[in-house]
Amino acid sequence: MLLLKMAFRNIFRQKRRTILTGLSMMVGFVLAVIFIGWSDGAYNNIIKTFTGDRLGHIQIHKKTYLERPSLYKTIDNLSRINEILHQIKEVQSWTPRLFSAGLVSVGEKSAGVQIIGIDPEKETMTTHFDKKVIEGHSFSPSPSHGAIVGKGLAEILDAKIDDEIVIISQAADGSIANDLYTIIGILSSGNDVSDRISFYLHLKDAQELLVLDGRIHEIAVSVDKLSHVSRVTKLIESNLDDPELEVEPWQVFAKSFYQAMQADKQGMWIMLVIIVAIVAVGVLNTVLMSVLERRREYGLLKAVGTKPREIIKLVLLEVTILAVLSILLGTVLGLGANSFLSTHGIKFGQGFTYGGMTFDTMYSEVNTRSLLIPAVTVLLSSTLVSLYPSFKAARTEPAKTMRMQ
Repeated sequence: MLLLKMAFRNIFRQKRRTILTGLSMMVGFVLAVIFIGWSDGAYNNIIKTFTGDRLGHIQIHKKTYLERPSLYKTIDNLSRINEILHQIKEVQSWTPRLFSAGLVSVGEKSAGVQIIGIDPEKETMTTHFDKKVIEGHSFSPSPSHGAIVGKGLAEILDAKIDDEIVIISQAADGSIANDLYTIIGILSSGNDVSDRISFYLHLKDAQELLVLDGRIHEIAVSVDKLSHVSRVTKLIESNLDDPELEVEPWQVFAKSFYQAMQADKQGMWIMLVIIVAIVAVGVLNTVLMSVLERRREYGLLKAVGTKPREIIKLVLLEVTILAVLSILLGTVLGLGANSFLSTHGIKFGQGFTYGGMTFDTMYSEVNTRSLLIPAVTVLLSSTLVSLYPSFKAARTEPAKTMRMQ
């Protein structure tokens, strides 16, 4: 208790120095809180857009389909999978898909495309498909021989709503698959590359075209929280118990995107280290100056019988109290800043592209991690850099320092 009283007294003896040191700790803490909160919010927003609005959080395929896609690697027991997914409470929705390649033409213009057969109702529930249609309208629940093309593909073909479009491909029975459809919508997914080759059909129409009645290539699953993806993936895999099927999370089927994000996150930790280093240097400089100025005081303490370890505790206690006060005040400022950025975000004039998706606004996130990591790093770094000054104070020679003016 006596040490605590002395520590509080010593902190406020040199108010200017204390304020400057506290400000350096607080500013470093607040910057780290904002940086981590904004980084987490930005990454989670990108993941949500990339997976929740496009690929799904989990995908089910025939074994080796992702490595070597083939028209013949189909999922045949769709009804059983639907029953299993329906029983898992963390699963919000799922949608079946069918893929193939083909050649389309409108008038005299033609282009190679990826045929994508979707269930319009389930696709809308899983990836908000209907909101991506910028012209015309989405598919009706029942097949109507309509087609939706990507924005880029429509520009290549100079195609418009109600134009007729011819598709040629290969059917699963070995025959030539060809048919005539009416363009009912033009879609913008946010991925310019994908929009130049995307040719969407109602799942029933696509199955009829490719002679794949009742069969699909992919099931995309959406879960309620990103943190549940790993557990739900294992649960689906266990319940299916089918060696011919692969159940994989987005980190696997979007591996290049995941690796790019992991590389970017390394930059976040480097920035955090820089912030901590700046705080540590400031604290070391201030505490060392304080120890040098108070050598007579430490000499007097040793002269009256104070043990060296008590002096070490005193110096460390002063720094700890100042760090805690700075963290408490910084918490208020950091939470306020992150709350504002989580609501209003940071807008970019022209936006930027990540993983093929275009983003023009990034939002922060208020979470425990953004407060806990800066608090621990500031507290530990300030304590560690104070060890040298504290040991220096403990080694003060009473006889020598008492004669100092």
